[in-house]
This record gives sequence, C-alpha cells and structure tokens, in this order.
Amino acid sequence: MKKDLSKVRNIGISAHIDSGKTTLTERVLFYTQRIHAIHEVRGKDGVGATMDSMELEKERGITIQSAATYCNWKDHDINIIDTPGHVDFTIEVERALRVLDGAVLILCSVGGVQSQSITVNRQMTRYKVPRIAFINKCDRTGANPFRVTGQLRDKLDLNAVMMQLPIGLENDMEGIIDLVTMKAVYFDGDQGENIRIEEIPDNLRDDAEEKREELLDAVSMFSDDLMEAMLEEEAIPEEMIHEAIRKGTLALELTPVLIGSAYKNKGVQLLLDAVNGYLPCPTDIENIALDLDNGEEEIAVSNDPDDKMVALAFKLEDGRYGQLTYIRTYQGTINKGDTMINSRTGKKVKIGRLVRMHADEMEEIESAGSGDIIALFGVDCASGDTFCSGGLNWSMSSMHVPAPVISLAINPVDNKAQVNMSKALNRFTKEDPTFKTFVDHETNETIISGMGELHLEVYIERMKREYKAEVEVGAPQVAYRETILQKAEFDYTHKKQTGGSGQFGRVAGYLEPIEESDYEFVDNIVGGVIPREFITSCDKGFQKSLAKGTLTGSPITGIRAVINDGSFHAVDSSDVAFQMASIGGFKQGYAKANPVIMEPIMKVAVEGPSEFQGAVMGSLNQRRGVIIGTFEEGNYTVVEAEIPLSEMFGYSTTLRSLTQGKAEFTMEFSTYKQVPKSISDDLIKAFQEQKKDS
Repeated sequence: MKKDLSKVRNIGISAHIDSGKTTLTERVLFYTQRIHAIHEVRGKDGVGATMDSMELEKERGITIQSAATYCNWKDHDINIIDTPGHVDFTIEVERALRVLDGAVLILCSVGGVQSQSITVNRQMTRYKVPRIAFINKCDRTGANPFRVTGQLRDKLDLNAVMMQLPIGLENDMEGIIDLVTMKAVYFDGDQGENIRIEEIPDNLRDDAEEKREELLDAVSMFSDDLMEAMLEEEAIPEEMIHEAIRKGTLALELTPVLIGSAYKNKGVQLLLDAVNGYLPCPTDIENIALDLDNGEEEIAVSNDPDDKMVALAFKLEDGRYGQLTYIRTYQGTINKGDTMINSRTGKKVKIGRLVRMHADEMEEIESAGSGDIIALFGVDCASGDTFCSGGLNWSMSSMHVPAPVISLAINPVDNKAQVNMSKALNRFTKEDPTFKTFVDHETNETIISGMGELHLEVYIERMKREYKAEVEVGAPQVAYRETILQKAEFDYTHKKQTGGSGQFGRVAGYLEPIEESDYEFVDNIVGGVIPREFITSCDKGFQKSLAKGTLTGSPITGIRAVINDGSFHAVDSSDVAFQMASIGGFKQGYAKANPVIMEPIMKVAVEGPSEFQGAVMGSLNQRRGVIIGTFEEGNYTVVEAEIPLSEMFGYSTTLRSLTQGKAEFTMEFSTYKQVPKSISDDLIKAFQEQKKDS
C-alpha cells in the first residue's frame, strides 16, 4: 500500500534553553497516545521526560542530544525531533533542520525572543524551513503573548500573526479563543485531554473580533478568494482561511502564532492541528541532490516511493546495540535486506535492521517509504553521507558546520584511562562534527575543541561516566614561536680530541630575519673551504637548532642561515662534526640577533544585537584586541578584531554574561606577532623555572 505523503509531517521543535520544548514534546506524545503517563523534565518522580534519555540530561534538566520520535494525530504521521536549546549544542539543531520539512519555534511567554531563539530562527531561514510559533508558559507570572508576538516581528523580522487569544493569563488562564473558528476552547480532565468548545465569553468578544480582523487582513494577501469575500462582506468559510494561512506559511511569508501552556496541558492539541494544517508535507518542499556523475548538476528529488532510493545520514549515535545511523529518505523505498551504495565512499551497504526511534527506544520495521525519518543499525558511515540505490550516484547537499571556538587539554590519569579515553574520543568525534581532537606534538597533550565550555564539560563528564575514563583537565598551552629581529654573525669551531679519531669542523656566516618562509639555507662557500659533501650536514645542523629556542623552548621560525666561510681537517672532519659546528654557530649567532617570542593572533568576529556593541568592543580591548572593523546587519552588529590566542580562553563565558547570552563569536588563526615585553619577561621566567625543576 502506497503511503499518502500529504499526511506525513517531519517537524523539529526548537527554541531558546528553558522555553519548554521537551515538556511540550512530552504532552504531544501523551495526547497522541505514544506514552500513557506524563513525566516532568526535572523528574521529581525519578523518571524524567521521555525525550531526555541520557543520565546527564535528566540531572541537569537540559537537552544535550536531539532525540527523534514519531506519533499519529488525526490520520497524519508526524516525525518529531526535539532539539537542544543551548548554543553549545547548536550542531544538533543544524542537523535536525537540515532534514526537516517544517518546524515549531517555541517562545517563553515571559522571556520572549531570547538569544537562542534568534540563532535558531537564523538556522531555519538558512534551510528555508517554514515555521509556526508557539508561545508557551502563558500560565506564568508576567506572561504577555502580545508583547512576544511584537518581538517576533521586530527582532526576528517575521510576519507573525496571532491565530489565538488567551482566556485569562498567568494563574487565571482558563482556555484559548480560536480566531479562525471564533470559538472558545477549554481543556478539561486531569491532563487536559477532554476538549470542550463553547461560545466566546462576552467580555472578550470585542477583542476577539478586532484580532480576527487583523488575522484576516494578514492572510488575505495569500488568497484572492478570501480578499474578495472580505470586500463583499460575505461569510468566510473556515477552510478558505486555513488554505490562505498554509499558503503564506509554506512561502515563508507568514508565521502563525499559537499560544498555550504545555506544563498546564493547555493548547497542545490545537498546536498539533496547526502542524497538520499549516506545515509542509515532504512533497511541498523542494529538496536538491547533486548528480556526482554529471559535474554535480542539481536535481530535484522526486519523493516518489517507486523511484530509486536516495537517503541522507544526518546523525550518528553509538547506542546500546552498536552504531545507530539516523537517515531521512527523500525518494524510493528502503527494505530490510536491501543493498545501498554510499555515494561518498562508493562502498555497498547491506541493510540489516531498520528501526523507528522513540527517544532511546526503538521499534523494528520491515520497510520505510520516501519522506520518512528512521534509523539503521550496523552501517559504517559518516554524518552527512548520502545512500543511493545502484545506478544512482547522487549526493544531498551537506549541512553548515560551525568551527570550534574553544579548546582544553586533557590527560588520562593512567593506562586504563588512556585506552578508554581513546575509545570515547573516537566515538564523540564521529558523532559530533563540531567536536575535534588532536595531539599537540609540541606539548604532547591531547587537545579537545568544541563550541563552548559547557559543550566540552559535557563530553568530559560523558567520558568519565560512559567510558570510566578519568582525565585531568588543564588549560592548553599556547603554541608560541621564537624569531630574531636583526642580522648577526657567527664563527664557530667544533673540536673534539679524544682517543682515536677526533672531530673537527668550522663554520662562519650570519643569521638574518625573513618573513616569506619559516627557514632558508644559503650556501655562499667558495674555494672549497668546506667540502661539498659537508654542506648538507651544515643545513641539517641548522634545522635541528630550529626545534627549540633558548627563550621559552618554542620552535624558531623566520630565519635565513647563510654560510660563507669555514675550514676542515682531512682526517677529523665528518658529517657529525659539521652538524655540531652548525648547531654551535647557530646558538652563537642567535644570542646576538635579538631573539623575541611570537604568539598566535586569532581573527575573531563577534556577532550580536547592536545594543551590546560598546560592551563587546570594551571586552575585546581588555584582551589586547585590535578592532579591525564593525558591520551592521539589520539590528545586528558584527565586530571583527585580532586578538592573541592566550587572551581568548574563557571568552565565551564572559561574552555570554556581557550580552545576556545574545552574542556569539567565531575564531580562526590569522598570524604570529611579537609578544609585548612584560608578557615576554613572564614567559621566559616561567621557562627558566621549569628547566630548573626538571
């Protein structure tokens, strides 16, 4: 039996941290009879919300990983992904939005549009995801859905239109007025499961009439029939209004606003009706694949279950039963036992088990049609890989992966921890494209990098809990360099006379600074004062000398070594003798050439609301930053600066507290520059003390 794709919805639930996403998903699962009891996020009953299945999530009361589930509401199949709200886990939102057709943007009725609401909205716009807004927590003191709707227009630039009005607010919230049907809706029963529809209370009739006019004005832009009916003052069928709202939402030109309180079980069923009514089905969205056999020509996927199969792996997880790969199917049908081809590697993949996910539980299925979100077991792939049936070589466009901005050094406490740490890092880097790890060869430390301090803290905590890998965390050492500022000559003789053959070699010349490369060797020897076979020995000696400078033991860079004189001994000269002579000559010249310490300078771009521009610039100046420029983008400002890496540790926390969490920054390596004298003195002193201790 062919599945009716017009009755499939793939939606994401996104919002700022603590707006009630997971609580809302819990209610959705309850009303669609996927679960039979409601549990709260900070579970006093010790159970915790269904979608927060990780121990850490239950403890902290935050969502760390996006979780997938599905349910059925009024004959519509709804696949839901509940995403984290914290900026550090932004990749979870990115990858969810990449494969979803529509989204629900949740806002707190008191907090309104907050920093992560702005980020999430920007991500939805990037992937052209139609959205409806749900103003939650209307039962809280200070709730004001009208103000929040105004913020949606002003701060997010959305054409936000209220579909509902509250009957009472804060503690007095009783129900909701539906402006399309012009009825009052009440939610009775212990858990709001019994819906009672009545006439609008007299004291709210005028407000409702006024708001309905606003609603009709806004949506009539998307329907000529509706506009005509309004001009002729005819009765307007509900279906006509619904069609116009859907058309405006799909065109990304209208954002319907619904209200309620998930915690108090009010308004959730009406939100589900809006998901069915206004958000797109898979065939409403044009998804593009690139044909790798034809110069990456763009092709629209068909969504037809009878076509060849195309699916995108958008998230990997190491579950209890091995690697779990979440995929979104775009066309064709996938059956248990089928063979697919990974278009990135060209390898064949056999489908062993197909499952539908419900948080961390799963249900075995035999097949899945196009437009579905399901999971596979035991498939070796990377996040972002495309799977196709034989004969197709297509790739779905990949998602935007932000670069990591903060690093920490971690050291295992013993050998067992070392083995477990390697396993953990291997898994985390595979699962999370924003989490990177490498070994710094200069300091021999394992460095982990991520999107923020909480991001890394969670991974360190998961290493300890899930892998029993005890690690010590330290600030990473900055990779300093040394160089010289002036030309200096050297003339050095290496002599060693012991029993048997001795060693003899003399080299003379000069060192000078260069900018275009790290090291250059120039041979200006004339008349064979150093035989040809020993010239490369001199070069090797200089290169060995570059490994460790005398000021801080850092690598030396930006030096040209020129040899123009020397002498040799017919018996005692050798490869080793000339290498030693060059090392001595280099040390002699280096000490006279005014050596200095260089530090890495990062190019930093801070993006946030214009109201915080002064505070942001002040914070960058305090960190020895040089402001390069500022750019306005609507009511957003981007400040670009160059700042030493050593000053950037802990900056994400400082920035969040300065800007109420509304700004974010990116950082990339730019160049090396000389360290100021006061800092240079401290670094040299620390190095000398370290040498004494060792």
